[in-house]
Amino acid sequence: MSKGTINVSVENIFPLIKKFLYSDHEIFLRELISNATDATLKLKHLANIGEANDVAYGNPKIEVKIDKENKTLHIIDEGIGMTKDEVEKYINQIAFSGAEEFIEKYKDKEGEDTGIIGHFGLGFYSSFMVASKVEIITKSFKDEPAAHWVCDGSPNFTLEEADKQTRGTEIILHISEDETEFLEEGRIRELLVKYNKFMPIPIKFGMKTETLPKPEDAKEDDPAPTKEVENIINNPNPAWTKQPTELEEKDYKGFYRELYPMQFEEPLFHIHLNVDYPFNLTGILYFPKMTNDMNIQKDKIQLYQNQVFVTDNVEGIVPEFLTMLRGVIDSPDIPLNVSRSYLQADGAVKKISSYITRKVADKLKTLFNNNREDFEQKWNDIKVVIEYGMLTEDKFFEKAQKFALYPTVDGDYFTFEELEEKIKENHTDKDGKLVVLYASNKDEQHSYIQEAKDKGYTILMLDSPIVSHLLQKLEGSKENVNFVRVDSEPVENLIKKEENQVSKLSDEEKETLKTFLTETIPSEKFTVQLEAMDSKANPFVITEPEFMRRMKEMQQTGGGGMFGMGNMPEMYNLIVNTNHELVSEILNTKTQKKKERLVNQALDLAKLSKNLLKGEDMTAFIKRSYDMIK
Repeated sequence: MSKGTINVSVENIFPLIKKFLYSDHEIFLRELISNATDATLKLKHLANIGEANDVAYGNPKIEVKIDKENKTLHIIDEGIGMTKDEVEKYINQIAFSGAEEFIEKYKDKEGEDTGIIGHFGLGFYSSFMVASKVEIITKSFKDEPAAHWVCDGSPNFTLEEADKQTRGTEIILHISEDETEFLEEGRIRELLVKYNKFMPIPIKFGMKTETLPKPEDAKEDDPAPTKEVENIINNPNPAWTKQPTELEEKDYKGFYRELYPMQFEEPLFHIHLNVDYPFNLTGILYFPKMTNDMNIQKDKIQLYQNQVFVTDNVEGIVPEFLTMLRGVIDSPDIPLNVSRSYLQADGAVKKISSYITRKVADKLKTLFNNNREDFEQKWNDIKVVIEYGMLTEDKFFEKAQKFALYPTVDGDYFTFEELEEKIKENHTDKDGKLVVLYASNKDEQHSYIQEAKDKGYTILMLDSPIVSHLLQKLEGSKENVNFVRVDSEPVENLIKKEENQVSKLSDEEKETLKTFLTETIPSEKFTVQLEAMDSKANPFVITEPEFMRRMKEMQQTGGGGMFGMGNMPEMYNLIVNTNHELVSEILNTKTQKKKERLVNQALDLAKLSKNLLKGEDMTAFIKRSYDMIK
């Protein structure tokens, strides 16, 4: 037996490891199984290149066992194994010098940046986060005696020969008193499923009972026969590791259910990622049905490195607009032991992000070209992702011009180019600008939509939460195009043509009317404007100026807008049609009380059409209406 001291200058490295990594201590199991997988795959590689001719690779597995009585957790592999000299080199020298370097680099950053993605490289010494003593019993594939290494969490260790006869490594963790959760079967199963569900080597965790088919001559009441089989916790060959040509639609859907067993809705479509130059990346992304709430969708994409789960926070790797998708990305080229700020500046990561953006855009264009009808039916379920991408990624914005759709209130769908061609004649104003009309709520803006439709106008239905931001971007990218919501102006003024209506009222009458209306109508809510409009148009119309409303919405949804506008009270314009007979009647009515009643009734009707009549105002309106028809 040999004894020794691990050669590290930080004497208290084990308490430091435990303290620093405590918040993430469960990753020890992922690390040990990753090491076991590497050892197994290395053996396969050596066998393939003829450097392990005497070795029968067979069908190796990794086994995880709990021994509650002895308070130990065992991780056993059938991989390459180590000689005594290799234990000395790889465990005593390399692993712990790596540990020291890691601690030195990050120990002062605990408070400021704990965003270390994954902890690959922590490897073997992460065992000491949960174990008071660690043993390694290992036998190399070479014809040399097995070795037994023991360390109790101090810099001291023992190393001696062992009588292990089979190739591979067994790591025995003597679980600390305060970490006994890792002796519970349910907890270990949870971690194996979380981190190792798709490891490339089968992982055995106990046994399970499997029901066999009944024999043909069995009676109906006879129980089905059963047998005990190894409980393999993982799928070593998940869909993303295969070529797209090997998979059918049912395979992609089956894998989606494997990833999200509690998700009952089928994905709308998938995108298979597969690139090996200039970086290595595989994966499958799924478009689920979306809602307009952009916050609840995130953190559903899982990041793997060589089939080992790392994180489901892929911000910085996947473009932000695609973090609402689901699926898997696997890449050995994403640096993991670094802070997020470094990650976002990393050249390889930027290339990966650009590749994913391009691949998604190409897939959407193909879907649109191949089956437009199906794409249109799915539009409302995917539009929030596409519109967010158009807003945040310039390259995606350019590509999306070919497949982004603009639905009308009547359920027709146009690309912008098609829309422009359809409306240019009727929607061009006197200054040569193309005015695109839209609504954001079919019910609340119904009367405004109907009036615009009566004029022969086409109205888009744009109701996503970021529509104000998107319209700003569209107007900035297209010459002489304005987007105007149908309730932002009276219908005559939505698309201003040359002809002007003549007012039936004289300037003096208009002045008298405006003075009375301003005194009667609450000025903190409405700005009164007199307009000469068609006599058949409504007498009172409530509008929200496009610019002010849009800036306010942009401020409320974050980014853009004008500072402080998000908290401003709602302000509306009250447009009074001077050519309507009711307005003339208001002007000519002699009694003050009747005048006020007519104004309040007309105002309430305008508020009703704008969905603004609520509470006390609604009660007063109903009472007044009944009084008027008695």
